[in-house]
Amino acid sequence: MSDDLGKFKIDAENAVLVVIDIQERLVPAMPQEVYLRMRDTVRMLVSGANLLGVPVVTTEQYPQGIGHTVPELSDACKSIVVEKVSFGCCGEPTFMAALKELGRSQVIIAGMETHVCVYQTVLGLLEEGYHVHLVRDAICSRNKTDYSVGVANAGRAGAVVTTAETVLFQMLQKSTHAQFRAVSKLIKERS
Repeated sequence: MSDDLGKFKIDAENAVLVVIDIQERLVPAMPQEVYLRMRDTVRMLVSGANLLGVPVVTTEQYPQGIGHTVPELSDACKSIVVEKVSFGCCGEPTFMAALKELGRSQVIIAGMETHVCVYQTVLGLLEEGYHVHLVRDAICSRNKTDYSVGVANAGRAGAVVTTAETVLFQMLQKSTHAQFRAVSKLIKERS
């Protein structure tokens, strides 16, 4: 059993955060209270990743039609942006090239929609041998049933279903970490 525990661990040196398709014209289709909570959680994750030296890869599904990443996240998510037309990010060669170039084995997933682009990305990453951490409070879908089925199937496929706070504290590992106070502040601000 201890061999299986490795997939549950996250450390800042081996992790990458992937923010999937949180785009301007997709947002109005989401339940607004759910979307706003998810957006604030993603903002916290991205800020925490930046503090901990974890690269952030952002995807945009057909931005000519759906628009770009929402303004509230675009500045923090601009270091690596990949445009795609395939629902699963792994179907976009530039996405896979960006991941391979980073040389990280753990992928933290946030974004929209849980049952489409997020789910297909999880499956593709698992197939490629990555340890995938699906952050359930940093993803959303238009309806609750699709969200629930997407999360459940991703977990059954082998993704670790987790929360943003769990991810950040795992990457900190201890209260003496140089960024502990800054990350703790981000968490308190989101609450």
